[in-house]
Amino acid sequence: MSVTPVSITPVPTADLYDEHGEALGICATQLRRFGGRRMFAGPVRTLSCHEDNALLRELVHTPGGGAVLVVDGGGSLHTALVGDVLAGAAERSGWAGLIINGAVRDSAALGALDLGIKALGTVPRKSGKTGAGTVDEPVTIGGLTFRPADVLHADDDGVVLLPTTT
Repeated sequence: MSVTPVSITPVPTADLYDEHGEALGICATQLRRFGGRRMFAGPVRTLSCHEDNALLRELVHTPGGGAVLVVDGGGSLHTALVGDVLAGAAERSGWAGLIINGAVRDSAALGALDLGIKALGTVPRKSGKTGAGTVDEPVTIGGLTFRPADVLHADDDGVVLLPTTT
């Protein structure tokens, strides 16, 4: 999937709720902030992988175009899907942020990057590298289904998807 570069100005999630109410998609999973950007927004790309970051490594080295990569790691805190090397590649490639339903590592270094990063927690253990997983298929995290091209906003209050117009 190619991503046309976009720049979406982040809006506080509480303001988005005030504007859209229950039509706003809200992720119920409590994710912690690790990246240097407190607020970020962009079109969604998705990845599903469990304790294996080979596909993630490939994706963050492609042009991000201001997108947010939503990674469903199955909620595993056994291995870290992202560390400073992969997050640095995402920053250089123009990704707006990473949402990780799993763990990260190198948390101090992640905080110095101009990248939004939200994850469940940290663990120093590296993940596998088999390439297992799927890209750009819907993933559900915290009762919210993320689909490629959805518009995501994230800040310290949470992660939300704007209502789709159909």
